Amino acid sequence: MKMNKEKIFWGWYIVAGAFFVMAVNYGARYCFGIFVKPLSIEYGWSRSVISMAATINMIVYSIGAIFVGRMLDRIAPRWIITAGAAIAATGYILTGFANTPVSLYLTYGLLVGLGATGMGVVVCSSSVGKWFIKKRGMAIGIATMGISFGTMTLTPLSGYIGKYFSLRLGLVILGIITLLVGIVISQILMRKTQPEAYGILPDGDKTPLPGQIPVVPAITPVSTRTMFRDLRFWTIAVSHGLTVMVIMSIFVHQVAYAIDNNIDSIAAATSLAVISITGFFGQFFFGWLSDRLHDPKYAYFLGIIFLLMGVILLYNTHSVGSLYLYAVIYGFGYGCLAPILPILAADRFGRHVLGSIYGLLTFFIGVGGSIGPILGGIIYDNFGSYHYLWIINIAVLTTISIVILTLKKGNPYKSAPPSG
Repeated sequence: MKMNKEKIFWGWYIVAGAFFVMAVNYGARYCFGIFVKPLSIEYGWSRSVISMAATINMIVYSIGAIFVGRMLDRIAPRWIITAGAAIAATGYILTGFANTPVSLYLTYGLLVGLGATGMGVVVCSSSVGKWFIKKRGMAIGIATMGISFGTMTLTPLSGYIGKYFSLRLGLVILGIITLLVGIVISQILMRKTQPEAYGILPDGDKTPLPGQIPVVPAITPVSTRTMFRDLRFWTIAVSHGLTVMVIMSIFVHQVAYAIDNNIDSIAAATSLAVISITGFFGQFFFGWLSDRLHDPKYAYFLGIIFLLMGVILLYNTHSVGSLYLYAVIYGFGYGCLAPILPILAADRFGRHVLGSIYGLLTFFIGVGGSIGPILGGIIYDNFGSYHYLWIINIAVLTTISIVILTLKKGNPYKSAPPSG
């Protein structure tokens, strides 16, 4: 008796593709903090001037997320990722030759920010979310583990190249890796849109009988007016935006802070890899946990608590040992961020419009995230330390841990109203 069943559900290929695309995208972007002090020493730029490049990068990334999210509800992700890889790679290579703040802002801020949008979580996690319902948390958790995998492999590599060769060579290598991995992986693994378009069902756990082929839902873009009237949208957008503000301030300034505390530059850069290692496990854990809780917001709450404990430890860091202890705890909590947002969005608003919803959420999240790097730079330039930055981060995370518990369930958008 023949069984009409695929050996491997295509959704898992999407998961694999998203894993590697996000690995190279975020791994490369999070290397920026390694270059802050070398740029300051070489050109005499203040840290707020250098940090502005990361802020511009986040703003461009956030604006682009609105458009790629809506595009993703209509076309295959491979074309968006391919374009993003080409633009980001160009930006990294040109950043290696930037010798003025303006050229740094145009190359890393504008080009890398725009390219990163096409390779980011909106495209990758939304693509995964369209293929799963029952296993959505685990699938997105596995895919977002790529973020940590990329960071723990690329940040030590960049730190080594920057110390023993040059920061320019490090940036050129990041560009080449981004181009090759982004294009090859997306064209092979990310060429399909959603299961119904190919006559199969989400999760791949059953095959429809003849005459019961799944119908591709008619996707109408969700009205921004509708979303703006939804308190759930604002609760998620503001909470996650402020959390990313904290994350970005730490990623950009953590290495410089450690070096200021007489910690070796390689050890300081490696602490980013430690965050990524524990974040790697955290991303799987929080995705897995969200499938087993009646509401994924509780998994988010737990992740924020780990982040909060980590920042408190960072505030008291003065040695390699204490830096690595902070990185272990903070990294595990950091692992909740990438999987939880698309899981919450799909749970609250529906998977078929996930690209549009996630894209607009990412815009507001990116605006919050763009504040982090420049805030850290301004605080350091005015006070000569990061003391007040860590105090602000602790207060913000404490507030978010309370606010996220107020997030109501509500109903998904059954059919999105016309855009307006």
